[in-house]
Amino acid sequence: MSTAAPPQPQQYSAHSSHDRTLPTTTAVEPPGGVRAWLVWAVAVGVYFLAMFHRNGLGVAALEAQERFQVGPALLSALPVMQLVVYLVLQMPAGLLADRLGPRRTLLMGLLAMVAGVVLFAVAPNIHVAIAARVLIGAGDAVTFLNVLRLGALWFPRSQYALVSAFTGMIGGLGQVASVVPLSAALRGLGWTAAFLGAGAVTAVMVLLVLLVVRDRPAGMRDGHARKPLPVWASLVEAAKARGSRVGMANHIVMQAPYTMLAALWGYPFLVAGMGFAPAAAGLVLTVLGVATLWTSPVIGALIGRRPGVRKPTVLVSAVLLSLGWIALVAWPGGPPPAPVVVAHLACCSAAMMMAAPLSFDFARDGVPAHRTGVAAGLVNMSGFLAVVLTTVGAGLILEALPEPPSGPAFQLAFLPVAATTVAAALVLIVQLWRYPRVRR
Repeated sequence: MSTAAPPQPQQYSAHSSHDRTLPTTTAVEPPGGVRAWLVWAVAVGVYFLAMFHRNGLGVAALEAQERFQVGPALLSALPVMQLVVYLVLQMPAGLLADRLGPRRTLLMGLLAMVAGVVLFAVAPNIHVAIAARVLIGAGDAVTFLNVLRLGALWFPRSQYALVSAFTGMIGGLGQVASVVPLSAALRGLGWTAAFLGAGAVTAVMVLLVLLVVRDRPAGMRDGHARKPLPVWASLVEAAKARGSRVGMANHIVMQAPYTMLAALWGYPFLVAGMGFAPAAAGLVLTVLGVATLWTSPVIGALIGRRPGVRKPTVLVSAVLLSLGWIALVAWPGGPPPAPVVVAHLACCSAAMMMAAPLSFDFARDGVPAHRTGVAAGLVNMSGFLAVVLTTVGAGLILEALPEPPSGPAFQLAFLPVAATTVAAALVLIVQLWRYPRVRR
């Protein structure tokens, strides 16, 4: 029988020269290791599929319009409803993560996605198709936060930013991966068979989660009281934590702008506003997305070793992005020259890749690991709310201007994203003033 001493509780604290400290949490560190990476790999596979289903509709848009005999306006209800459901369910998803645990919540999300994809495959009309996308959005909504929750419960605090970075990167790959196989399946197999096949793959993931994923390492018990905080108390705790507020503002600054561009307005801006050829515009956006993927795991690994780099990285990024958007919307006589625009888009793309490890690592400050779901939900909700507002705002402005859209029209259309970026950057500067240093 081993007489080795049990692992000592890790003191996670923050100190500054002004004796300003974050709330200190004391807990036995998870061991990490091969088993932790295996659990995470299966869980992040769920997130990969969620991103596949979320963005697969873009590939099937023309087929959907023909199948359901609807115009573009009604067809747009499919992605909009899915995104709205995702946004609305972020806080409930965080509460479920904290109360039911990530394994059961991931299974609920997977079952909702399977049902949604199968229903979408056989939907006879647009109304059933919308209901199917709502189910897919509901399953998608609980996935990302629970992968992060598993990262908090299985890995040491120093590895959390790296796990968050890899999670975001795998999700990005899922978004890209939806294009080629789904379009090929639609051409070769047809609508019903293609989406039933996607549903079958998702059903297989249900079995993998059942077999592999566990809420925490064997033998490690939650040292905190079993009775969860009331819903309102959980929200107040997360909202009052300084790290959560920094994470929310940072997600608006770093994640929202390029997400808005990649989702809808980047390509039209480059073609109609900058005069790029369609092939060149697509190439620019693709190259920028791929070329900046490396920044996420690099900054995640760096944060784990030197958490002090978070503050200057965030502040420098906020200033650069704010100045870039101000220059773009205020440049006299039209948008800036193409090299300036491409450089700004590169900064936005790199910032989006770094948003997850930075934002969610800040959200861990001062919040116990077993209650990180609500804090992560607040951070994720803030970024996607900004995406929705700036995307819709740009569309409304372009709709009100004369056709066809030009460079100056896009300058006006990007006023909402410039305003939200600058405002959130100012909030960041205030929140990070004398922000306590973190020692791990």
